Amino acid sequence: MTELLKILLLFGIGSLAGFINVMAGGGSAITLPILIFLGLEGSLANGTNRIAIVIQCLSATLSFRQEKSQKFKLSLKLAAFTLPGAVAGAFISTTISNELFQKILAYILIGVIISMFIPKSNQRKLEGVSGQQSTWLIYPAMFFIGFYGGFIQVGVGFLFMASLYHLLKLDLVRVNMHKVFIILIYTIPALLVFFFTHNVDLKLGLALGAGTGLGGWWAAKVSVKKGEGIIRMILIIAIFIMALKLLDVF
Repeated sequence: MTELLKILLLFGIGSLAGFINVMAGGGSAITLPILIFLGLEGSLANGTNRIAIVIQCLSATLSFRQEKSQKFKLSLKLAAFTLPGAVAGAFISTTISNELFQKILAYILIGVIISMFIPKSNQRKLEGVSGQQSTWLIYPAMFFIGFYGGFIQVGVGFLFMASLYHLLKLDLVRVNMHKVFIILIYTIPALLVFFFTHNVDLKLGLALGAGTGLGGWWAAKVSVKKGEGIIRMILIIAIFIMALKLLDVF
């Protein structure tokens, strides 16, 4: 495959993944396997993917701001708790073998799908937690999600959406707004870890990032204008596509 074809492929896939990531989550379940398919080892693909994540989240954050839908003070407070975990997760990710990374990625993809089918009775128990306890629980949740995001990123959007929705009782539009800003903040130091350990392909990362930036920009606008209904629909579609992929349907 020529370099030009790789760049065009990554831009197209990035646009789709960026839109899905901002609207719901799971976009890295598409981009990481594609980078590995193009010949990058697991850790290199993991680091390269972070360039696209930063560009996507920056684009989406600016788009939310343009739509006058942002609460940066709360976003920054929550993001601060993700930073230590994200840096630790990124360091650990760069020390494991390519074979182990790919095995972990496969199991995590399966786990993401299974988590989407937790019985609603369990969800109701989460929603029944008192407001004060829910607020307290969000901070350790941010730390552990930050660690997971720094380590592998795949499906982290689903974890943020579940935590912000259930623990802070936010509507899905505000959940998405906080999610992309928090991921932007913790991904920057995580990307630096990958960069200084020589686990970033700048050319492929920027090609992918151009696509995710475009997709993320439009996803933020659609999210604000169409509200929770469209977010729920995209979330269901994203989960369904991931399930089909894991079942080797395509």
